[in-house]
Amino acid sequence: MAATALVRPRPAAPARPRLSVRELGPNWYAAVMGTAVVATAGPAVGLPAAALTPVWALSAVLLAALLAARAVHWARHADRAREHLANPAVAPFYGCLSMALLAVGAATGAVGTRVTGAGAAFAAQAALWVAGTAVGLVAAVAVPYLLVVRHRVRPGDASPVWLLPVVAPMVAAATGPALAPRLPAGQWRESLVLGCFAMFGMSLLATLLMLPPVFVRLVERGPLPPALTPALFLVLGPLGQSTTAAGALADGSAAVPGAFATLYGVPVLGFALLWLAVAGALVVRAARRGMPFALTWWAFTFPVGTCVTGAASLAEHTGLTAFRALAALLYGLLVAAWLTAAVRTTAAVARGELLGAAAGR
Repeated sequence: MAATALVRPRPAAPARPRLSVRELGPNWYAAVMGTAVVATAGPAVGLPAAALTPVWALSAVLLAALLAARAVHWARHADRAREHLANPAVAPFYGCLSMALLAVGAATGAVGTRVTGAGAAFAAQAALWVAGTAVGLVAAVAVPYLLVVRHRVRPGDASPVWLLPVVAPMVAAATGPALAPRLPAGQWRESLVLGCFAMFGMSLLATLLMLPPVFVRLVERGPLPPALTPALFLVLGPLGQSTTAAGALADGSAAVPGAFATLYGVPVLGFALLWLAVAGALVVRAARRGMPFALTWWAFTFPVGTCVTGAASLAEHTGLTAFRALAALLYGLLVAAWLTAAVRTTAAVARGELLGAAAGR
């Protein structure tokens, strides 16, 4: 009896979390964007395409997996999907679907050619650009429409995520001119580039409407909650992407003067650096107050990547080494942010904290 009493049953092994797509929102496309821009921005700072091919391949796999998982989400959890559309904090992330398509397309053109061949790479890049542009234009109209007629927001609810749907056309404007050389000279080529110029203006003016309420909210109500503070980096997206777009448009059409890239890009990139410093200081403040990991950490990736390509574009148009050094410095920040977000996301998924069956309960 005594011997029996000394035998204690082994504690049961903790059950492995069961993954579910019920809580798989459109914000997950930010991981695709952040991965793809590492591959796209690499050649801009002089890295060989061969070294970036695995990153491009990972972004393509992630995009395919997420598209399939989101289709299952809509088929099996339509109620939750409708709740996402009705939520003003989630609906703007539908812009990320557009930007994920466009980002992987751009990465395919930048580094995927050596794997797929030039013809297949161009076909994939063009198909992703057309799909991403179409989705982006729909999101740029539909999400602000929902904010006006369906969502009930107060002045203090303004958030940087509101920029996501309206910046998607800017990503299309920045990536579209790369397709122009493969089109017949004349009407087709000029129509594509000037269409991208129109999306440049559309996105820029919409950003100018959305950004002031975000800053006013910060001034009137103070910093964002720690978990949401990384979203401040989203403001860098339209700034860096428009600088990149200005360079691409100037290179892609005789109708856009070459000086446009410099005259627009230098002051806008200067403001981007100012915002980077302010947002970085607020992130440090939030980290000291226990900023938890969340998918908002992916905001540290794609927006910074657009500043890398913007600085590299200015280096090409001005010939200044300072812009090349800035692009390299920002790329180092991008890679560090991507590694951190990727490792933390993988660990959180493995623990069931993000996609666990009970994660949204």
